[in-house]
Amino acid sequence: MPPVLPFEFVVTGKPVSHQAKDRKRVQAWKIEVRNTAAACWTVGIPLGDFLKVIITHYYDTDPGSEEGVPDSDNIVKPVRDALNGLIYVDDYQITDFVSRRRSLNGSFRVKGMSSVLAEAFCKGKEFLHIKIEAAPDASELS
Repeated sequence: MPPVLPFEFVVTGKPVSHQAKDRKRVQAWKIEVRNTAAACWTVGIPLGDFLKVIITHYYDTDPGSEEGVPDSDNIVKPVRDALNGLIYVDDYQITDFVSRRRSLNGSFRVKGMSSVLAEAFCKGKEFLHIKIEAAPDASELS
């Protein structure tokens, strides 16, 4: 059976930056991401095609106070590393990448929300939403 994309999952909790001084914390975060993805990944083999990865950090903080929120570019590397060999053979396959962050205290108008994302919002805790799609056809890009 060919893998079905898009594939998405949620990791609850605050992500750890690849720049964190505590390397054990970074490693533990990678393991948590990998274990969560593995629990959702029913295909059993990594994808070999080019991919688009979208990572959104939904953080919980007081409005106007973002001191403790890691930069979105700093949380990407541990996640990409964690998925190597599990979801994709190697992260060189990621041709398109989107990284963003959103406050859980914001207002959202959502059309066609996935059940994975809806369940995460219902928990009301900080989380990372990771979605993997087939890469767009490069010949169609301008």
